Amino acid sequence: MSRIEQTFTKLKAQGKKALIPFITAGDPAPRHTVKLMRKLVEAGADIIELGVPFSDPMADGPTIQRASERALKHGVGLRDVLAMVAEFRKRNKTTPVVLMGYANPIEAIGHEAFAAAAEAAGVDGVLTVDYPPEESVEWAACLERHGIDPIFLLSPTTPQARVEQVAKLARGFIYYVSLKGVTGAATLDLGEVAAKIPQIQAAANLPVGVGFGIRDNETARRMAQIADAVVIGSRIVQEVENSTVKTLPTNIYNLVSGFRQAIDGA
Repeated sequence: MSRIEQTFTKLKAQGKKALIPFITAGDPAPRHTVKLMRKLVEAGADIIELGVPFSDPMADGPTIQRASERALKHGVGLRDVLAMVAEFRKRNKTTPVVLMGYANPIEAIGHEAFAAAAEAAGVDGVLTVDYPPEESVEWAACLERHGIDPIFLLSPTTPQARVEQVAKLARGFIYYVSLKGVTGAATLDLGEVAAKIPQIQAAANLPVGVGFGIRDNETARRMAQIADAVVIGSRIVQEVENSTVKTLPTNIYNLVSGFRQAIDGA
């Protein structure tokens, strides 16, 4: 049983939903990332989603794009991100870490070499935005050989045939994009999400985490009533962007602990 599966099993037994905060590795500078990961756990994170900086993101809105640009200015690449996970693992053996990114850096290293390095670093799941399920059978199998959960995105426009393809390949949880747009957009329709999640759960028999567009405690609370996990990215990255080095740890802790309380209140 993977760390991700263990986490969801434990939360279900407790009657709780998962909080999955996202930060971009290397933002605002590489020395802050592991400290922020630990602060996220302290604030109540169940799983950490760590963004791999990339120059041409297709799913990320302006806030996370700027975070990638800041990290890239420091020269942060995929191997650096793996080193950050390895450093985090020295003190935390239990909190799952999911890498979210794009295919190009993985292709540059090679599937097998990347999966082996990710396993050695302590990565638990990998979500690659531009690996379509139709072409991901070997990729998913490669990750699984190394004890890593392949995680896939579904969206409001995903046809049922693709839902079923993802259901065959996905492990850990499925990430449902709650709106038609990029990260941080504000056109969230909770009714539409509530109608879609049971269909996904029926097809995949996996927990469903919902992200994109969740920016405040009330929306997080309402999402926790219908989803297995709440994924919050742009709002947290915005806090990173707007904080000083001195205020960053406290600001992130306060923001994420507020989300934690809201989700638990669901």
